[in-house]
Amino acid sequence: MFDVVEAVAGSPRRVLDLACGPGSITVRLLRRFPGAQATLVDVDPALLAIADGVLGGDARLQVVRADLADPGWAGALPAGVYDAVLTANSLHRLDEPVLRRVYADLADLIRAGGVACNADPMAPEGGGTLIEALERLAHQVQPVLPEGELDWEGWCQVAAADPVLAPLVAERNKRFGGETHPPEFTPPLAWHTAALREAGFTEAGCVWCHGIGAIVAALR
Repeated sequence: MFDVVEAVAGSPRRVLDLACGPGSITVRLLRRFPGAQATLVDVDPALLAIADGVLGGDARLQVVRADLADPGWAGALPAGVYDAVLTANSLHRLDEPVLRRVYADLADLIRAGGVACNADPMAPEGGGTLIEALERLAHQVQPVLPEGELDWEGWCQVAAADPVLAPLVAERNKRFGGETHPPEFTPPLAWHTAALREAGFTEAGCVWCHGIGAIVAALR
């Protein structure tokens, strides 16, 4: 994604880290583009607390709590347009009408010539049997984690016992109805490119693909 941003927008001045989680994209962004300013947005209070703890105090950053399901979420952002919007492994949590509307929101937030990148499960067209086989395998094979590393559910359990994060995890679980999220919306890559063009982007296409995962980039 950073290669796409640099190729299209050069060294970005303002970047939106959408559904930022604990801020891992922004950490890498600032290593690549130390002159950038980033706005981090998420609805999960526990993950935002971690992001603020890791990145707080850096004058280049602003952490914003906002719910993408709320049509007015962009009103919580600082004024001005962005050179790039980056998001990874998050927007499949939104249902179809909300994701369409978020894409339209991004078209309004990005300057002309800027770019949006979404890395998420989005299978390519034209390989139905192959993709179905990969999806079955992905559900069957458990990720191999280094010894002592936690998976998502294990992390949630540890965070729920932490005196600082416990009330935030409880708030998060109440918001999402438990430790897990609602059913996911994972349309094929072609759906995303079409939706981005309909939202007002001039171009949209796949810039990286591996199995059922891809990065779609859209030029404003």
